[in-house]
Amino acid sequence: MADNNPKFHLRLRNGGPLAHGRLLNERGTKNSRKFKVLAGSLARPDTAPLFHETNAASNRTREELISEGALVTSTKWPDYLEATRDITCNSASAAAEILLGRNSNGQVVWKTPEGHPLGDYIAREGWGRRRTWLVRGAHASDTDIVQRLWLTEGYVTLAATRLQRANLKQGMSKDALRRLVEDAYESTSSYSRRSQLVEAFHIFVSRMKPGDAVCTLSENGLYVGEITGPVGHVDLGPGRLNLQRQVEWRSTKHPYEELPEEVQQKLSIQHNVADITSVQAIIDGLDRSDEDLADEAQETVDGAVPALAARRELELPEPSGKLAMELLIHDAAWLREVRDLLWDERQLIFYGPPGTGKTYLAQKLAEFLGGGREQVKLVQFHPSYAYEDFFEGFRPQEDPDTRQVAFRLTASPLRELADLASSEGNRHVPHFLIIDEINRANLAKVFGELYFLLEYRNRSVRLTYSNDDFALPPNLFVIGTMNTADRSIALVDSAMRRRFAFVELSPRTEPTKGMLRRWLAAKERGTEPADLLDELNRRIPDPDFQVGPSYLMKPGVYRDGGLERTWRTKILPLLEEYHYGEDVKVEHRYGLESLRGSITPPQA
Repeated sequence: MADNNPKFHLRLRNGGPLAHGRLLNERGTKNSRKFKVLAGSLARPDTAPLFHETNAASNRTREELISEGALVTSTKWPDYLEATRDITCNSASAAAEILLGRNSNGQVVWKTPEGHPLGDYIAREGWGRRRTWLVRGAHASDTDIVQRLWLTEGYVTLAATRLQRANLKQGMSKDALRRLVEDAYESTSSYSRRSQLVEAFHIFVSRMKPGDAVCTLSENGLYVGEITGPVGHVDLGPGRLNLQRQVEWRSTKHPYEELPEEVQQKLSIQHNVADITSVQAIIDGLDRSDEDLADEAQETVDGAVPALAARRELELPEPSGKLAMELLIHDAAWLREVRDLLWDERQLIFYGPPGTGKTYLAQKLAEFLGGGREQVKLVQFHPSYAYEDFFEGFRPQEDPDTRQVAFRLTASPLRELADLASSEGNRHVPHFLIIDEINRANLAKVFGELYFLLEYRNRSVRLTYSNDDFALPPNLFVIGTMNTADRSIALVDSAMRRRFAFVELSPRTEPTKGMLRRWLAAKERGTEPADLLDELNRRIPDPDFQVGPSYLMKPGVYRDGGLERTWRTKILPLLEEYHYGEDVKVEHRYGLESLRGSITPPQA
């Protein structure tokens, strides 16, 4: 009966009002369970473009309901339609499509007031495309169950020590499993542990299906097989029940340390059962050569072989002499060394005094190595910058209709870029995060558990807010900039120094030392500004406070009086702060008149 099922809610677009409905036990035309939209539910007044073509059946039903007066303009919500009676639909997805005016997955968008999706309440087995699962033998601590039983007997098991065999049924819903686990494990396991058990049991009983790939670890190696049968049960004595799936294991053992980094990241997830379909293409190709995959591609209609596409290697292009000339770098070999550091360490920091072009160089180099601006994201740290600003956190968002404010989990720059870099089709494309003024923030506070990932790129961690397992994609590189006049490089803790390679940009050395002269030569200007800057820096004893060339690489400097104006309003105030509290006459020591008197011969 319908009353045995909870009431579900559906939120309309842009934080709009709710629609309500119930899941019915009777079946629709395609054997899906019917769904009843309750009277008073609201619907979108229009439909998405091409909805009438992409989903003609739901669009036709919607138009019939409007013509019959079952959907009319709401008096309380004039911008929406309202159901004047209960509407029975062939499925939850059809109900959602009629209300939303677009294609929709009803098992996802219909949710209980507690936030559980409708899919949790439908008993089913193995739906959707082929998937890849990780199953650990960790529940058998007394012996290596993988070598002793799984590989030799051809199956995989999952301990369900407190569940009764009579209560477990093939394809049962997550909600039903949740009730079983709550009853059986309430006195012995924490809420978090019970939630993990529900996920593991649901995968094993209802989501796995014949044809799916399964992986396990043993003796520091990876074994891969294919599920060949339905879920079974093994009684091992009183209170000892194992769930079982028949598996045809491949004979090859893949050494863990030789596996691609993306696979190692997924295998480090701390769950007994986990979905690792995101690296399915890589795992499928572990036993096959490039020639085998290329032959398969020729035999397919569209030439698409995911395992072959997954082997596209990540590369950082080699900087050329042309790029060095554009960036005013003295030698392309210097750029190639920076590129090699990035390749080896994944994280790098340009440090030096103000005006040495750290941020400009970081952006231009990232755009070249990444192949465009679309692969580059820049953030700037400051003292109040936090983990929530950098990665993810709960932020207040206003409902446009009710004007009420609620906190919602929101992705921040690093999470957004990591998701983009790890998406299918992007994994061989380098992506760059530039962190400007990286030493201005409390780095341990900003990075949180991500600090670990900077050093251990082949591992994953459990996130603080979303509770997801997360790893930094291999194609995500980080370039930071650090102004040593604001905070000395010596103040960066050892953990930070271990995780980043440091490249100095200083007026004392190339490529910064001769940058202004190269810029002046390219602009066909005289060398006086470069001579003045060299003399100025010669008089500044602390290299962290020497002045970089970018102050004098702007068009305004070369208008009438521009050099004097820049010196008076930008360079001298910087040096006043440097000598604050000291008995130093800054104008006398660093003024243009004093510097010009020391240049021999004076330049026009």
